[in-house]
Parts: sequence; C-alpha cells; structure tokens
Amino acid sequence: MKEINIDPITRLEGHGSVSIFLNDKGEVENAYLKVPELRGFEAFCLGRPAELMPIITTRICGVCPVAHHYASVKALDAAFQVSPPSAAKKLRELQYMGYLIYDHILHFYYLGGPDFIVGPDAPADKRNILGVIEKAGMDVAKEVIKHRAYGQKITEIIGGKATHPVSGLPGGVSKPLSEENRKAILEMARSSVKFAQFTLGLFHQLVLENPKYLDMIKSDAYSMRTYYMGMVDAKNRVNFYDGEVRVVDPTGKEYARFSAADYAKHIEERSEEWTYSKFPFLRKVGWNGLTDGQGSGIYRVGPLGRLNVSEGMATPLAQKEYELLFSTLGKPAHGTLVFHWARLVELLYAAERAVELASDPEITSTKVRNMPGKPGEGVGIVEAARGTLVHHYRLDQDALVRKVNMIVATTNNYPAICMSIRDAAKGVIHDGKVDQGVLNKVEMAFRAYDPCFGCATHFAIGQMPLEVLVYDDKGRLLDRQSR
Repeated sequence: MKEINIDPITRLEGHGSVSIFLNDKGEVENAYLKVPELRGFEAFCLGRPAELMPIITTRICGVCPVAHHYASVKALDAAFQVSPPSAAKKLRELQYMGYLIYDHILHFYYLGGPDFIVGPDAPADKRNILGVIEKAGMDVAKEVIKHRAYGQKITEIIGGKATHPVSGLPGGVSKPLSEENRKAILEMARSSVKFAQFTLGLFHQLVLENPKYLDMIKSDAYSMRTYYMGMVDAKNRVNFYDGEVRVVDPTGKEYARFSAADYAKHIEERSEEWTYSKFPFLRKVGWNGLTDGQGSGIYRVGPLGRLNVSEGMATPLAQKEYELLFSTLGKPAHGTLVFHWARLVELLYAAERAVELASDPEITSTKVRNMPGKPGEGVGIVEAARGTLVHHYRLDQDALVRKVNMIVATTNNYPAICMSIRDAAKGVIHDGKVDQGVLNKVEMAFRAYDPCFGCATHFAIGQMPLEVLVYDDKGRLLDRQSR
C-alpha cells in the first residue's frame, strides 16, 4: 500500500496534514485529515474570574475573535441571569456583522476563492491573493482590501479593537455608539452591500457560468447527504447572533430545534486516537463511523448548514440570491463546494443587516447595560463565520469559573471534513496518478469549510501528551512509554 502525504495543508487557519492511502491498483483506500494541535482553553480558564472570560476566549483565534467574544458574553448573560437592553443587543449584532463582512471576504479572496478565480490546476504560486489580483485586476484588489478594512473598522468602533474586542459585558456592552460613529458605520455598510453584490457577480461569472466548475460542484466526489445545523430566528430565517438552533435531516425535514441551554441533550463528542480534534455527532441518531445518510449522526454547520436549515434570509437582496441558489441546486444542497456560494449569500446579508442596524434610531441609545444577578451556570451560542459555536460555563458563588466546555464551529464540522477529504481523494485519484493539481482538488474539499484548526484545537500549559509503543517483528507489544 502506498501513502501520499499533504503536509502541511494550505490556506487555512491552524495546522493539519492529510494522509492518503492507495491500494495496489492505485485507487484510494482511505484518507485521513490529522490535526496535530492539542486544545486546552477549557483547562486554563478554570479558576478565572468570570468577567475575564470574554477577554481570554477572544484570543482563541485572531480570525474569529468576535464570535468567541460574544459566545462568551452570552454565556455570562445566562450565568448571571441578565438580559441586555435592546440597544446593547443591536450594538452586539452590528459589531457581529462587521466581523462577518471581513471574515467572509477573507475566505473568498484569500483562501478558498483562488481555486476558482485562478483555477484548481494553476501553479501553486498563483493560487493565492496575488494570483487573484493578477486575474481580476488591481482595481478589484483595492476594493477587497478596502472592504475587509471596513468590516474591521466597524468591529473596532464598537468593540474597542479591530481584533480581540473587549466591549461585551454580562448584561450589555461597555459604551454607547456616538452619532458620528453611527454615520461612519452606515456609510461603510452601504458600500459593503455594493461590494457583496459585485463579489456575487464575480462568482456567477467565473464559477456558475463555467460548466467545468458547475459539474465539479455537483459531482459525487464533493457531495455528502448529512444532517445540517444552524441558528434561526422565529420565522426560521438565518440569524447569527440570536435565536434557536435548528437541525434538519438529509431530506431537509426538521429533526430538532433547541435553545442554547439544551445543547448537550442533542450533541455528543467522541475521540479518535489519530487526531487531537474531537468528533461531535447527534446524540439521538448515534455514531455510525465516518458515513453519511439518515443513520449517521454526523452533521454540518457553517454557511451551507445555515442556509439548508433556514427557510429564507431576513434581508431582500440576500433572499433573492438564496432563492437562486436553491432553485439551481435543489434543497437541501449537499455539495461541499456550495459552501462558497452560501458564504457569499451571507456576506450580502451581513452588509444589508449592518445597514438596517446602523439606520435604527435606537442604536445610539445610552442605555446599554443591565446589572448582573447572582452567578450560576450559562450557555452562549452564536453562529461563527464557520458555524455553530458553543460556550458553556459554570460559576461558583464568588463568580469564579469552575467548569468550561466549548464546541467550536470547525470541531462540529470535523467528521464531515474528514469524509469530504476521503471522498474527494477517491473521486480525483485513479491509477496512482497524482500531481499538484490533483492534490489541490483534495485540499479544496476541506478548504470549502473555511476550517480553523487553530481555533478548534489548542496546546495547553505543560507538555503535549506522547505515547510510544514498541513491537517485535511478530507484532507483539514489548513496551509502552507515556509522557
């Protein structure tokens, strides 16, 4: 049996490698996505004062700090039994829209998009933002940089910092929004709507109007029939900041709907010896290995998951694109590469929603915090750019943290990502023929999820666990040493 390694995998957050095993005929037997980092945030948050949690956990990731910040803040809202004033909720959500604008732009133009804009078989040194600039033109590059900066500026104005915000507090936010800053945000949001429309137009032109790409999107190599999970509002429309979590089965039928406090009744986690990332699955369906279909508890989150579980978008332009996506591909859409289209629908929604919030007269209210009650236990859930994110804290009577559990968006997707890589490898590798273009098509399977393994797995204080097994030539275990 021959082994092919992609190490490191590229254009993602964090670290990982892929091992592909070929049989004697040169066909793929299996493939594994290995994550070598060990996550430890739950451990070193223990004993911390509760009010530090939104400051500590925002540093889990430099790409999606706003998501961790507000999952943490919402967990503290629940733990201290306090609901923020209406203006504070709107400010939190407005900041969240800024985060989604810069994050989704980052992935499309810098990480996942180059595979389509430049081409999956293009030389590796061209499949990056520089290749995108060369293909799309310098004027487009300037707009990309400008609107990513707009998203970060919105985050900075409300959150105090463009990265690792500090504004969220249990019961509200730390400061109101001035009229001057409201106008500035509104102008940036309106510009972002136009840029999102341009980006969708570019995607339609370069991807959807290209029969080769459309066939790839619809192919079995990049399709899986899984459950899907995402947050929705009372009308089952996509919502990133507030709502209930909805799950649909592979046919699109609602399987479950639950509030943040009940997440553990529906999600269970398991470990595998060859990776440091856990494997979440739907508890009541059960674990059936890395398989898809109705009998497998594996589910997908993120842009495609959110659109599949929803019945629409809450803004008009995004709703039109939502309808076009599903009229083209059917619903639920099971193509892994459809994540890219769904992500751009969400970019447009985030920009439109930012305009709505920045136009709301209440957004400049000075009533932005209610005082917390007694400490207890709380769960906060938000929709990170990469999918459903859970923070669960238990506080003692002195408001010190005694229990922490986090299920990160990429962790939710990890079983499906492993399957996507395996299936893509089986679909594109035949007769042992492998080149850089073929291996990049394998990487495209994980890249569609915009995974953040630095977010889902972290090294804790101390040494990384290590186990060495020594066998003789007959396969008998002679010695075992652990650190």
